[in-house]
Amino acid sequence: MFGYVRPALDRLSQEQKELYQSAYCGLCYAMGKRHGFWARFTLNYDLTLLAILLQACQTDQTTTCQRCPAHPLRKPKACLGGSGMEKAADMSLILTWHKVDDDVRDHGVFTGLPYRFVRRWFAKSYHRAAQACPNFDTQVQEGLKRLTQLEDDRSPRLDEVAHQFAGILAAAAQDWKNEAQRRILQQLFYHVGRWVYLMDGWDDLNEDRKCGRYNPLDARFHGKAKEEREYVDTTCTHSIRLAANAAGLLNLGAWSAVVENILYIGLPAVQSAVLDGRWKNLKKQHKGRYMNERSV
Repeated sequence: MFGYVRPALDRLSQEQKELYQSAYCGLCYAMGKRHGFWARFTLNYDLTLLAILLQACQTDQTTTCQRCPAHPLRKPKACLGGSGMEKAADMSLILTWHKVDDDVRDHGVFTGLPYRFVRRWFAKSYHRAAQACPNFDTQVQEGLKRLTQLEDDRSPRLDEVAHQFAGILAAAAQDWKNEAQRRILQQLFYHVGRWVYLMDGWDDLNEDRKCGRYNPLDARFHGKAKEEREYVDTTCTHSIRLAANAAGLLNLGAWSAVVENILYIGLPAVQSAVLDGRWKNLKKQHKGRYMNERSV
């Protein structure tokens, strides 16, 4: 995925920070346990929110202490576990594999070699994940097929293109047994997905122009997307509000404050940094570390 969905850690209590960390580490542990050590390197912040929501709506939550393989000398961290974490790990692998597959198509023979290597490396893990979540994998494939067609046609219909990507993430809740929760989670995932797609489009404007690649925002505004910052800011903020409204309908218990922090503070802060053109430099400066609200 992309790494835009982050909390504002300086606005969380120490207990809430540790709770978020347990979800981040728990997802990492679940990915390693289900798909091998190297699958851990595909972990990102976007999927941590997915894992939190999937696990928070389950009753089989467990917590164990595990030593981080990336920091073996540090004391063991609390790792959240349960069926929600396992499902999130499978979905993370599916999304990552299809993202890499899309990168292969976007690059030439030589520039695409690293992506081809990664795709081949994770092929077996992807098939295991697809067997565990067949409906989700099918929806991702179908959604990406429609999205790819729109991108190949260089479609100027921004809402339609963003809708296809958002629908892919919304599919994460399609097998939820509780109908009311399913509808709420679908709406929440949909609007977060739409927001992520638009953020990525703005973030990649300069690079896409340089390489001659399709960009949904430039296609919509005929190469003048930078002049339409106010519109992009407004529509992205609207998606955040709709996602937050959906989250407010869920009984998340101890996770409420963490999810509210991400949606009400973290996403707007990241949005501001992306639209201002500060995001890529911030990620480089804070590589491997959390960013707080003051950073963005």
